[in-house]
Amino acid sequence: MPKITFSNLEEKKVAFAEAYAGDDQALQAKAMTEMVEAMSAQATKEANNAFNAQMADRAVLQGRGHNILTSEEREFFNAAIEEGGFKSKTTLPVTTQERIFEDLVQEHPLLSQLGLQNLGAVTEFIYGDPEGMAVWGELFGDIQGQLNATFRKEKIEQLKLTAFIPISNDMLNLGPEWIERYVTAMIKEAMAVGLERGIVAGNGKNEPIGLLKDLDAPVVQGEYADKESAGTLTFKPGRTTINELKGVVEKLSTRPGKDGKDKVHNVSGKVLMIVNPFDSFGIQANSTIQNSAGQYVQSLPFNPTTTTSAFVPKGKVAFAVKDRYIGATGGVMSINKYDQTLAMEDATLYIARQYATGKPVDNYAVQVYDLDLDGSDQETTQPEGA
Repeated sequence: MPKITFSNLEEKKVAFAEAYAGDDQALQAKAMTEMVEAMSAQATKEANNAFNAQMADRAVLQGRGHNILTSEEREFFNAAIEEGGFKSKTTLPVTTQERIFEDLVQEHPLLSQLGLQNLGAVTEFIYGDPEGMAVWGELFGDIQGQLNATFRKEKIEQLKLTAFIPISNDMLNLGPEWIERYVTAMIKEAMAVGLERGIVAGNGKNEPIGLLKDLDAPVVQGEYADKESAGTLTFKPGRTTINELKGVVEKLSTRPGKDGKDKVHNVSGKVLMIVNPFDSFGIQANSTIQNSAGQYVQSLPFNPTTTTSAFVPKGKVAFAVKDRYIGATGGVMSINKYDQTLAMEDATLYIARQYATGKPVDNYAVQVYDLDLDGSDQETTQPEGA
């Protein structure tokens, strides 16, 4: 069966990101509600269209013994249909949770590029600094202190990511396959937006510490401050961009070692460049040249992996080392009926909760720069004979 896709949500997502950047909670709530409603409307439309188009195919598949859902999944979603919705507190089947995470990281490059992990039912894990995992010396020397400095335990049950899932009463008539598809699509997209916001711009208070935050700055009422700019990048063609990105990778590759001296780490192939979608066009324009064959080519030195996020402010760009951000989801994913506010006509609102966490390994794993993309003085190489 085809997946439900969300092809027209970018405008709502950008509006949500812009609302989140301000302090107007009413505007934030309005933007979130509009995004959820748009997701629900599109998912419901696609589910109904696909259901009507595939009724004949379903009979053929069943005749061949092809089960789209596992027996546990079919039983779970059939029970939801029979009971007119989900119980007050329900845990999604493990296979459904795994599929949500697999689709989430596959369809959202930023999450996969940063190495977001799914720990299943686990709610804590141990992170180790490779620099101290192997040491020279006597076996029974002062190893305890070395281990304490090298390994640390990270817990993720403190933070909960909540996704809203409106389910219309008519949807329950479509059968377990379509209920499963709708629910997983809604959870996947809502949690992807929530995870991206937290991982990029989270302030650390009841949410992840984002890439844009300063781990060394004073924490005020539980919130981390934004990083200071490390400089300004123009991405002008030629030696200018080479020198600019040379400075970026040099800064990312250097951090203090345990002995107080600067240590250099190989970040080749590990640099991730994250920019607002609006500014991505300016970067492409500034780094594009016309070669002797008359073709326009665009390439950046040191080959950073480029991705976009609406939660990076316009005029800013973040560079991160891919394996230096701790991001994980874990614990069981539960669904509860949400009956406190936001009553919906002919529909029921549910919330899905998932434990999640995220923070840079240290303050050297991410650098934030200002952008100056005014290309008025750019020169483009012209093809020979032009």
